[in-house]
Amino acid sequence: MPPGFDRKDPAIRVLMLPKDTNALGTIFGGVILSYIDLAAAAEARKTAIARYVTKAMREVVFLEPVFLGDIVSFYTSTVRVGRTSITVRVSVEAERWGAGRGERVKVTEAEVVLVAVDEKGHPTPVLE
Repeated sequence: MPPGFDRKDPAIRVLMLPKDTNALGTIFGGVILSYIDLAAAAEARKTAIARYVTKAMREVVFLEPVFLGDIVSFYTSTVRVGRTSITVRVSVEAERWGAGRGERVKVTEAEVVLVAVDEKGHPTPVLE
């Protein structure tokens, strides 16, 4: 488990499939980014059910590749709740399927800022 996170269930877990791979046989970074976005939205909904849009994803540095067949877990925690935004930290861990079967490696982490919006797309208070 990455430092700073309580042992808990991940917001989402995903098995990486052939459709997710690049020409080198590893998983596209953009696939991981899209799941980070989804995990952050799931965490934000724990605070308040609202329509959220992603405003920022802060410095995503990939530490390890993700391979076909890895099970990738996305752990989340709420960092800050502002008037119209929620900041969520997402930590990504891969469980290896191949030769390193059962090995868990930290892939990346990010802070995601989500803004609550109304039906016209204008910022709206998270908590009313």
